Amino acid sequence: MTTRTFLITGVSSGLGRAFAQGALDAGHTVVGTVRKAADLAAFEALAPGRAHARQLDVTDDHAVPAVVGEIEETVGPIDVLIANAGYGHEGVFEESPIAELRAQFDANVFGVASTVQAVLPSMRKRRSGHIFAVGSMGGLMTVPGLAYYCGSKYAVEGMLETVAKEVAGFGVHVTILEPGSFRTDWAGRSMVRSERSIVEYDELFEPIRAARQAASGHQLGDPAKAAEAVLRVIDSEKPPVHLVLGSDALRLVAAGRSAVEADLREWEGLSRSTDFPDGHQIVSNRP
Repeated sequence: MTTRTFLITGVSSGLGRAFAQGALDAGHTVVGTVRKAADLAAFEALAPGRAHARQLDVTDDHAVPAVVGEIEETVGPIDVLIANAGYGHEGVFEESPIAELRAQFDANVFGVASTVQAVLPSMRKRRSGHIFAVGSMGGLMTVPGLAYYCGSKYAVEGMLETVAKEVAGFGVHVTILEPGSFRTDWAGRSMVRSERSIVEYDELFEPIRAARQAASGHQLGDPAKAAEAVLRVIDSEKPPVHLVLGSDALRLVAAGRSAVEADLREWEGLSRSTDFPDGHQIVSNRP
């Protein structure tokens, strides 16, 4: 087995911790980032000598490249990045302050971008590496009350899918993970919730919120099996750019994509009507 060095952001709990534990159990070296100094020793105790902890806030644009550089100098070249750090936001769009949207994008989008940019130079020069970003099924479909969260995950999808095309020639792989509902604390203490204020949304949103809270701790997805799936992808000769995790995600993403396809078919004539009738377009793969 080829042993690798992983950098995984946000390993204190949830999927990040599961990814780290799975990689450690498989014999790899893992550098995990945490927000609190109190979590450093606990992570390193998982596998002394192979589990390395670093304190990092991925929204700090200056700290991210500095920490990545230090890791590559002291631990070794990063073979696999799993950009996992982030959080959920719940709230009806009209009720949610714009400041909460900025904070959501700062962690979920700009934090991912900073981390990916920091590891790319070394991977490109070595002509090898695998970048994972933890998106969500909410990056390919939407649910009322998660506008800010889904918006951030759609941004990750567009950004990383583009990066995958840019770095393919360098032997660097990119995979966006799209988990469904996993048995983590994402819907519990890890979620920021905007205060309710507009009663007109009660009928739509309150049953959704109640169902989500009731399901917390009883979700279908097993984080350990998600970690196993990631390890299988790393060993694949042709890894996917998109990897949906969970049968619920498969069902909901398929339904969301079908709705888009239905709009394309129904309004195809109107879409085509906006072309110049005698226009000529150079055939290209570019937009």
